[in-house]
Amino acid sequence: MFDLTFTVDAQDTTTPLTLAIDQMVIAGWTGRDPVARDKHIKELQEMGIAPPASTPIYYRASARRLTQEDSIECTGGDSSGEVEFVLIGWQGRIFVGCGSDHTDRKVEAYNVTVSKQMCDKPIASTLWELDDVIGHWDRMILRSYATIKGERVLYQEGTLDAMLPVTELIARGFEGGKFPDGCAMFGGTFAAKGGIRPAERFEFELEDPVLKRTITHGYDVATLPVRG
Repeated sequence: MFDLTFTVDAQDTTTPLTLAIDQMVIAGWTGRDPVARDKHIKELQEMGIAPPASTPIYYRASARRLTQEDSIECTGGDSSGEVEFVLIGWQGRIFVGCGSDHTDRKVEAYNVTVSKQMCDKPIASTLWELDDVIGHWDRMILRSYATIKGERVLYQEGTLDAMLPVTELIARGFEGGKFPDGCAMFGGTFAAKGGIRPAERFEFELEDPVLKRTITHGYDVATLPVRG
């Protein structure tokens, strides 16, 4: 277990909140539309990555891989980011944030679970109460930008109506349908525009067009050499 400090944005006020996190779950293949879901599966199959055993699927990784830093270090040049909403449980409440499931694609080709453990998972420092957004959940927008060879491009974009409803995602992934305190869960992603590829910088955001606010974060990717 370790602590991360966030700012809870409740529109009319902001409150610092330190949360103890003791588990991280990464939900994969959470698409509501089977056509879009299968497109993402095919995208990964083209990279030699086997299809999932089930959809959705819930991977586990070390909670200490979560980071709010503005840079991460990755071994080799085969990793890339993915924008995702993040749920965090605390004292029976659920908060919504935004993060990047940064993943080593070379490792992912032979073992997805291991690949989820290979890279740090950047997460923004702002959270919203799930209760404040659940009524217009499907209208919220996930978006990411990648800086590749010095050029910043739109990398992913989509509304949450393309993914399983958050209540269903929780119900299918946790015993009794109850989201546990101390759990941080990444909720799935969209296909990359132009295909999955590495970048020297990755920026991501969750936009709430109804309450007119956005959670944002960005990080640089330092590539460490592979020896031997």
